[in-house]
Amino acid sequence: MPSPAYSRILLKLSGEALMGEQGYGIDPGVTDQIATEVRDVRELGVQIGIVIGGGNIFRGVAASARGMDRATADYMGMLATVINALALQDALERRDVITRMATAIEMRAIAEPFIRRRAIRHLEKGRVVVFAAGTGNPYFTTDTAAALRAMELKADVILKGTKVDGIYTADPMVHADARRLDRLTYLQVLEQQLKVMDATAISLCMDNKLPIVVFDLRTAGNLKRVVMGEPVGSLVEA
Repeated sequence: MPSPAYSRILLKLSGEALMGEQGYGIDPGVTDQIATEVRDVRELGVQIGIVIGGGNIFRGVAASARGMDRATADYMGMLATVINALALQDALERRDVITRMATAIEMRAIAEPFIRRRAIRHLEKGRVVVFAAGTGNPYFTTDTAAALRAMELKADVILKGTKVDGIYTADPMVHADARRLDRLTYLQVLEQQLKVMDATAISLCMDNKLPIVVFDLRTAGNLKRVVMGEPVGSLVEA
């Protein structure tokens, strides 16, 4: 059997990915599917960190636009990511995947605080580490948190699981003539304002030459295919 293309990955999941076809909240079927995919990749010997968003429960930017203080709204969004991380941790552990949950905001009753060296040690011991509460700071998205954690952990790649099969020139749900881009540079993403990750996250990845693969998380087996180096989704690199 061929070896995986990556030995340590950072999987970025949006909160919306956990909704499934619902309009709000967490679809247990989706968390179960993601947990199964992560377990299958873990069995290849790949070290896995996961950063999860909270948009299925609360979006700080949206609340701020409606008049709420931006910092307060962002902290509420961080707490939403903790709820999602707990749900995913439960799904993983029901599949006998040993996990640790680390939060950027200290809450010792349910998770350990993020300590870089400790997180790396967990990965080396074969544990899946789920990172919650973003960077712990308002005004930064979970995309930026994913880029930051990936570099702190020396991950080989960021894998961003989405509802579409890659990066398009426009939103394919709205524009029927949108073209899929198999390969592009960080500068192309920034210049064309493509909705891959926010500009801060892309800039961080560009400065540190960290590749990003955007792929359809809903297709069973896709995560494993990406890890094995198959041409799935869209690749962003220098």
